[in-house]
Amino acid sequence: MPHRTIRSSDIRTPAELAGLLGERAYLADDGLATACFLALRMGRPLFLEGEAGVGKTELAKTLAAVLGAPLIRLQCYEGLDAAQALYDWDFARQLLHLKAAEATGATDAARLEGELYDRRFLIARPLLRALETQPSVLLVDEIDRADDEFEAFLLEVLSDFTISIPELGTISAPEPPVVVVTSNRTRDVHDALKRRCLYHWLEHPTFDREVAILLRRLPGCSETLVGQVAGAAQRLRGAGLVKPPGVAETLDWAEALLTLGARDLDPDLAATTLGAVLKYREDQQTVLRDGVLNRA
Repeated sequence: MPHRTIRSSDIRTPAELAGLLGERAYLADDGLATACFLALRMGRPLFLEGEAGVGKTELAKTLAAVLGAPLIRLQCYEGLDAAQALYDWDFARQLLHLKAAEATGATDAARLEGELYDRRFLIARPLLRALETQPSVLLVDEIDRADDEFEAFLLEVLSDFTISIPELGTISAPEPPVVVVTSNRTRDVHDALKRRCLYHWLEHPTFDREVAILLRRLPGCSETLVGQVAGAAQRLRGAGLVKPPGVAETLDWAEALLTLGARDLDPDLAATTLGAVLKYREDQQTVLRDGVLNRA
């Protein structure tokens, strides 16, 4: 049976939103459901911070599915600038148009120039696409990887959801997109941007919640295997590793074990499948040396 879509204004309570997310196998706790609900109703960006793999990006994807809106993702990285995030001109097509016009004997320079900066030659990058798409969910992923200058630019865009294109004029969003901004906290994000948003820190899930997530996402796993994998993941997070596993890695691990036909997690099998849950050699060595997986 296909999932129904719904407008954000029709969601009456955080509990109702949590239920809609749960229908799509995303189990949000009360704090996250409330923060997300308020962001929708107040028209404010939602700023999610937490360790990698705790479900920040997945929330944006699931929220888009709930709202029946396209997810428009802006992946941040060092050196990202406004042109790469907003728009660019398709110079190749402009050149072809110019050559075609010259071939027909066109001589009106002013007209040619105006045609070159027509909307059809504009390449919309994620921020412009989000402003022009109603409804939409804009995911600004890993803002902590971008430079300070881009962060300041993003703050300006999120303040009024309006951009100015010199050749075309001002473009405003008739209906502002739902905005989710994520950070893995590799650096501190400036207070000015956080003040513009509603903030929520995503913790690693409790044992019971992680079990519920695994059973929902991987129904073929036995309850015994799920409990053992979740318990092992909890122990790994307390082992002082370089990169403790998030929910994403726990799911990968459980799926790898399921693929191997495992019904429970014995130490030998756990050791041979560590690459699914731990992505640093030093962490694997620490776990094997200290016998973390053998502890009850």
